[in-house]
Amino acid sequence: MPGRKATPTAVKIYEGNPGKRALNEREPQPRKKRPKIPGHLTPAARLEWGRVMRILSPMGVITEAEADILAVYCGAYARWVQCNHEIERDGLILRNAQGQAMRNPLLKVADDAERTMLRVMGELGMSPSARVRLTGPVVDDDPLEAFLRGTK
Repeated sequence: MPGRKATPTAVKIYEGNPGKRALNEREPQPRKKRPKIPGHLTPAARLEWGRVMRILSPMGVITEAEADILAVYCGAYARWVQCNHEIERDGLILRNAQGQAMRNPLLKVADDAERTMLRVMGELGMSPSARVRLTGPVVDDDPLEAFLRGTK
């Protein structure tokens, strides 16, 4: 169904249910289990998976249910990096078989990968405005603060 994306129930509760509509008490909740890295990812995508997991895991927004979304992001990221390296090497403008100047076709591939990355980053809370809409556990990396509160 086209239109505005549904707001997860957890976000509605966190925001105080501003629309005052009935909450979906039967919304499926995935297990809070760290997703496994898919075997089909390229080496560059696998590196990005590890980097992103180190960021998202403590935020508590990534579960097994988001594994494919994260794989899409990592694949697009790897494609984007590869295209940018090749564009840097070959240039923005190439010559075709007739010797005419033409735009490097990798610019379109890089642009498509970038659009995919930005769309998925919003889904995963990987931008400041996206994080505002997410809820998750409070992450406190300061061991002294945790000790003083008696939580560690």
